[in-house]
Amino acid sequence: MTEQQQAQKITQVPVSLGARGYQIMIGEGLLADPMPYLADILPRPKLALVSDDVVATRYGPALMAALADGGVDVDLHVIPAGEGSKCFAELERLCAALLDFGIERSDLVMALGGGVVGDLTGFAASVLRRGVGVVQIPTTLLSQVDSSVGGKTGINMAQGKNLVGAFHQPRRVLIDLATLDSLPERERKAGYAEVVKYGLIDRPDFFTWLERNGAAVLKGDKQAQAYAVAESCRAKAAIVVADERESGARALLNLGHSFGHAIEAFAGYDGRVLHGEAVAIGCQMALDLSVVLELCPKADADRLRRHLAETGLPHRCTDLCTGLSADRMMDLMAQDKKMSAGVLTFVLSRGIGQAFLSRDVPSDVLHGFLAANLI
Repeated sequence: MTEQQQAQKITQVPVSLGARGYQIMIGEGLLADPMPYLADILPRPKLALVSDDVVATRYGPALMAALADGGVDVDLHVIPAGEGSKCFAELERLCAALLDFGIERSDLVMALGGGVVGDLTGFAASVLRRGVGVVQIPTTLLSQVDSSVGGKTGINMAQGKNLVGAFHQPRRVLIDLATLDSLPERERKAGYAEVVKYGLIDRPDFFTWLERNGAAVLKGDKQAQAYAVAESCRAKAAIVVADERESGARALLNLGHSFGHAIEAFAGYDGRVLHGEAVAIGCQMALDLSVVLELCPKADADRLRRHLAETGLPHRCTDLCTGLSADRMMDLMAQDKKMSAGVLTFVLSRGIGQAFLSRDVPSDVLHGFLAANLI
């Protein structure tokens, strides 16, 4: 770590994947002065910047000016904000823009924004010239602790989220905590759901810390945010290193997502349900199903329900959308990427911090559980 990084209180979290390894850098002020964090991975003074029309307006000019002051030729490509941009049409438009700018295989493409920008840009980088480098600069809490780390990229299909994509690790992740100050409260809370998820998977002490400090994280306490983001990144990095391509343990990161993605698909990605909100509901459903299966103490499921309520997150599907039947939910869940030989792998729980994978959920039990919880 350089003297400048130490002075700015930059926390580094390594993702130790050998030649594909990289550093996650967490602190304040990284967007104002990015060159110290890019110089060692920038092959030539040229890069493409991808953002959406909201984030580009807020952060694009200052970041581009800082890069230009560092002698870097930058081209900005802007996509429409929202989940609808994770589609083939925007992928084609982005790839064409990158080629027109002259991005070579050794160059970098930088994603500035939330999960939509990161997922689309990462996927474009994975296929352009069979793979160019990408730097993730996530500007939402959800993308800082989840989608920017681990190399999952992709776009959506009518059948579900992220069904077309590739694994493509970033060259670096720069997390500027100052960007959280501009987030709407609802988006900050939605991102917090992914933070809670890490405590539920295998970090019970972290979940206990969140019970005491979650309100401070959401209110903007920078010390609390720095710890929560760093601990979440450490949790995800450890799982990614153990199972980079989700052949086993990495599927634990999908806790709540089988339910959550189905809820999002039903809502049509129209803004009624944010991804993090769906994950919050899905995590609660996963623990409640585990209780029904007599795997998890009811007290732990109630503990999660209480924390979600205290932090203003939904914990029932009917909190955000109605009309989703058990039959429709099961049809949507059948599109889940964890489906194998017609059987869905669930992430269940034996208690807070004790998530595990299971392919032994009887369909009649699942249907009954859904019917009871979607009213």
